Amino acid sequence: MGDSMDTRQEMLPLGVPTGRLGSGQPYAQETMSSRVTNIASPPGFSVLTHADEPDYSYLAGEASALVLGDAVSVLASMPEDCVQTCVTSPPYWSLRDYGIDGQVGLEESVYDFIEALADVFEEVWRVLRPDGTVWLNIGDSYTSGGRTWRAPDKKNRARAMSVRPPTPDGLKSKDLIGVPWRLAFALQERGWYLRSEIVWSKPNCQPESVGDRPTRCHEYVFLLTKSERYYYDQDAVRGPNGRRLRTVWDLSTQSYAEANGHFATFPPALVEPCIRIGSAPGDLVLDPFVGSGTTALTAGKLGRRFAGIELNPDYMAIAHNRLTKEHFVQEPVTGHDDAGKAVGT
Repeated sequence: MGDSMDTRQEMLPLGVPTGRLGSGQPYAQETMSSRVTNIASPPGFSVLTHADEPDYSYLAGEASALVLGDAVSVLASMPEDCVQTCVTSPPYWSLRDYGIDGQVGLEESVYDFIEALADVFEEVWRVLRPDGTVWLNIGDSYTSGGRTWRAPDKKNRARAMSVRPPTPDGLKSKDLIGVPWRLAFALQERGWYLRSEIVWSKPNCQPESVGDRPTRCHEYVFLLTKSERYYYDQDAVRGPNGRRLRTVWDLSTQSYAEANGHFATFPPALVEPCIRIGSAPGDLVLDPFVGSGTTALTAGKLGRRFAGIELNPDYMAIAHNRLTKEHFVQEPVTGHDDAGKAVGT
């Protein structure tokens, strides 16, 4: 993982998150909304297609990559213990049809959806360092009430769906499903330590037409680890007046025009504190559902390496173009003829 890994603290009392000696770069924020600042030249990166059977061993060195392929298959081919932190926002259940085979989120049952994601995180566990962290953003949804479709929304065209899964067994019409906590508990049962739930409060949340409940204006970010002791730089991010970071983060949503109405795009300001706290410059940051590339972009601007996996070629092209517009340099991988070819171009 490079020279930056040599200064990790060792053998602190159980239950005390570890930090990096002398590495904290505190920056007090009156709100958690500061724009990501460049602290290093953007890294070079490769664009790979899993179907070409690339060799991912170079990710254990000094490389970054965007990979087109299924998350489970790609992760299963990556080296063990090469990732320092994972920051991701998987597709939400029954909220979007991406129109591609193998997509996550349109399983017939929410329980199948939970199992599918838990299987992905089994592979994340394998590639994550023993002292690594996972920051998992996941939103909730309501039962469809028997409707098998969703009408278009003028403010959010991505909401239109020609098919919707039925109401899950054990739930009723109009029930809030509780997807985030169902997933968190499923991961806990598979061995993950559930260390914290963070409430992402959205001051500019999307209006809702429903008249018999409050408008939802938050999502969850779960902090998960595979060990009792793990890397956690509590001085890397501070809240108002320099106090320790708390569990409610007020951050406005941020659209990205090229994302084609993709309403699940999470803002760099949400990703930044996770990366700062969970890694140091030179470490590898993973996003197995990289989408439009927010995690990769933020990691690179903070001097970290990244591995972003995406199933949809359209979003892979968006992520690639987003990085190159920010002056990230695409680099070939020695021994792979197609590695230098940009996806979708």
